[in-house]
Amino acid sequence: MNIFAQESELVTAKTCGCKDKEGVTYAFSESFHSLCMDKKAIIEAEIQACERLLKYATNESVASVVEKEIAELRMALDLLT
Repeated sequence: MNIFAQESELVTAKTCGCKDKEGVTYAFSESFHSLCMDKKAIIEAEIQACERLLKYATNESVASVVEKEIAELRMALDLLT
């Protein structure tokens, strides 16, 4: 049996941080997705999650952290292709 899910909802992104370093964390919406996805698909899902998160950025510092994460993920994706 094949189970289909929308890719945009596979990964959620959240900002996190402390005094020293701010960053973005990711979580799979379902645990079985991490078993059947390749690296490229995971990075693409993380980019989509960050783009959704960017819409809800409350201030410029949070937005800059998310934009930096998106840039790093796109660079990693370029290296894979």
